[in-house]
Amino acid sequence: MRLLVIEDNRQLVANLFEYFEARGHVLDAAPDGLTGLHLATSHAYDALVVDWMLPRMDGAEMLRRLREQHHLETPAIMLTARDELPDKIAGFRAGADDYLTKPFALPELEIRLESLLLRVRGRQQKKVLEVDGLVLDLATLEVRRDGRALHLYPACRKLLEALMRASPGALSRGELEFALWGDAPPEGDLLRSHIYELRRVVDGPFPHKLIHTLPRVGYRLARQAPGDD
Repeated sequence: MRLLVIEDNRQLVANLFEYFEARGHVLDAAPDGLTGLHLATSHAYDALVVDWMLPRMDGAEMLRRLREQHHLETPAIMLTARDELPDKIAGFRAGADDYLTKPFALPELEIRLESLLLRVRGRQQKKVLEVDGLVLDLATLEVRRDGRALHLYPACRKLLEALMRASPGALSRGELEFALWGDAPPEGDLLRSHIYELRRVVDGPFPHKLIHTLPRVGYRLARQAPGDD
């Protein structure tokens, strides 16, 4: 497993590294929520181990942004001393997949991570996004519309995934820029170029359009609706 540990307790981080690295796992660490969010969105991890009480951004808010703004589903276990039911519910609603109260035994964390990854990998084998004949296979990254293969470069594919996950809802320009570049969008209107290319491939050869501009709102991917362009 490649794990990202987001925890400000240095001794606990050292214990986790010692235990998991001895078992062949690869770990990175972040001492606060903002750094954790940056690493989680910049690198591919099998799972996240997230403390609730973190400086700069708490674990629950970090997971909420990871799920809602970045549309990442990297499985996450929340670590916290909070053991009341309302706290657990809040953690799950923020985006945690499992919940482990402190103090805990390292073998239990390992077993929970292994079980979580088995469940997630089982779901990923079947995971396909589909909107009105447009299909994105998240395992193979293949894109088809009405059975016809479409070829998209990576940035357009990320845009397509974000729009399909939100469908039939809309995403603002800011949300789409965040999905592509995080907190550091490039200068200029590069998003417009990516949207143009996405439309050219996804809508160009077909009689009805799926990608629509909503003035003063953003973009959405869905069947044509009155008022859409």
